Amino acid sequence: MQVLENKLSVRRCLTFVTGLVECLCFAGVVFGWASLVFVLKEDGYFSSLCFNTTGVNGTQILDCSAQDEQFSLIFTITSFINNFFALPNGFLFDHFGTTVARLLAIFLYTTGSLMVALSSPALSFLLFLALPLLAVGGILFLITNMQIGNLFDSRRSTIINLYNGAFDSSSALFLIIKLLHESGVSLRTSFLFLSACSVVHILRTFFLLPRTFIPHPLPDRYAYGVSCGPLETMSSEVTANSCALTGAEDTPFTKDVPLKQEKTFRECLLSRFFVGHLLWLSVMQLRHFLFIGTLNPMLLRLTDGDSSLVSQYTNAFAFTQLCAVLCAPWNGLIMDRHRGKPRAAGETEHEADLRASVLSLFLTALQCVLFSLCASIPSLPLQYLTFILQVLNRSFLYGGNAAFISVAFPSCHFGKLYGLVMVLSAVFSLLQYPCFALVKGPLGGDPLYVNVGLTLLSVLAFIHPVFVYMHCRNLASERAKSKASS
Repeated sequence: MQVLENKLSVRRCLTFVTGLVECLCFAGVVFGWASLVFVLKEDGYFSSLCFNTTGVNGTQILDCSAQDEQFSLIFTITSFINNFFALPNGFLFDHFGTTVARLLAIFLYTTGSLMVALSSPALSFLLFLALPLLAVGGILFLITNMQIGNLFDSRRSTIINLYNGAFDSSSALFLIIKLLHESGVSLRTSFLFLSACSVVHILRTFFLLPRTFIPHPLPDRYAYGVSCGPLETMSSEVTANSCALTGAEDTPFTKDVPLKQEKTFRECLLSRFFVGHLLWLSVMQLRHFLFIGTLNPMLLRLTDGDSSLVSQYTNAFAFTQLCAVLCAPWNGLIMDRHRGKPRAAGETEHEADLRASVLSLFLTALQCVLFSLCASIPSLPLQYLTFILQVLNRSFLYGGNAAFISVAFPSCHFGKLYGLVMVLSAVFSLLQYPCFALVKGPLGGDPLYVNVGLTLLSVLAFIHPVFVYMHCRNLASERAKSKASS
C-alpha cells in the first residue's frame, strides 16, 4: 500500500512540474509579439510596404507605417481568435476530455510553428494563419493543465493561478528566439525546434494526464495515465477511481460534487454581475492588447528610430513578462486571506467569497489605470515602470477573471460563462485595430489622444468592484434588519 501511495505521489509531482514547464514555455508565446516583430522586421517581412518619403526638414526617410499596420493586424486577429475560441475549446474539453483536447492542441501548435518556420519575406502572409494556430493550441494547453490543481486540493487555487501566471510568462519565449537570432540562429531553426517539442507533449498526454478529467473532490488513491492498470492490480481500492470511466472522473474539474444549481444559465447571463464583469475584463484587456500590439512602433517613436535602443527596451519588456509567474499567485492569496476571515452571523459561504473578491477586483482596476497613465506619458525611461505595471496587472486580470466567475455563479455554468466572457471581450478587443489606424492616420503617429481615451475608458472598470461591494453591504444590512426584527 505504501509503495502505491509513493508511486501516485511521484506521478502527481511529475504532472505538476511538467505542466508548469509546458505553460511556461509554450502556452502563451503569442503575447511576446513585440520581440518576434523585431526579428520579423530584421528578416524583411512585409518590407515591400516600406517606401522613401521626404521628412519635415527635407531629408529622405523610410516610411514603414504600412508594414507596422500589417503586424498590428496580425496581432489583432491572433488576440481575437485566442479569446474567441475559449468557448468552443471549453465545450470540446467538457465533452471529449483531456486526451482529445490535447491531441488537437498539439496538432494546431505544431502546424502553426511549422508555418512560421516555412515562412519567408515572400510568404509573409503565412503569419496570418500561423500565429492564430499557436494561440489556439496554447490556450488548450492551459485549459487541460488547470485541472491539475485538483490533485492538490489544499493548494488548488494557488496552482491554477500559478499556471495562469506561467501562461503569461511564456511570452518571454519570443525574447529567447530574438536573442538567438541576434547570435546567428535563424528563425526557421528556432521554430523547427518548437515543432519537434510536440513529441514531449504527446508523451505527457498519455503518461501524465487522464484520458477524461481529474475529478474534484479527488477520490482516495486516485490513479491516472496509461500505466494505471498495473497500479490497480496492486490495490483493489484503486479500481473504482482509475482509468475506468466512473461518474467522478467524468465530472469536469470545474464542477464540485454534490452540485446544486441556484440559477439557470440565462439568469446568470442577464445578471448585473456578469455584465459588470464583462465590462471590467473588456476595457482592461483592450488596453493590454493595444499596448502589446503597438509597442514596437511606440518605441521607435520614443527612440527616434534608434534600433539598438528599441532592442534594449524590447528585451526589458520581455524580461518583465517572466515575472508573471511570480505575480499571479498573489491575487489568489489576497482572496484566500479575506475568505478565511470569520464570517458574520448568518453570512453564507457564497457571500463571503463575493466579499473576498472585492479587494482583488478593485486592485486590478487600479493597476490598469496606473499602467495606462504611465503608457500615455511619452517618456522613454518611464516605460520601465510601465512594463512592470503591465505584467502585474495582466497577472491579476486573468487570474481574477476565472476566480470571480467561480465564486459568483453556480459551478455547473463555469465553463460556459468563462468561455462566453472571453468571446465577448474578444469582440470588444477588435477596437484595437481602429485605434491603431486612427493613430497612424488622422493623428499622424502621435498616440497621446488615444492613450488618454483608453485611460478614461479603463476607469469604467471600477464600476464592477463598487457594485459587488454595494451588493455585499446590502446583504449585510438585510441580515442586520432581519436579526433586529426577530
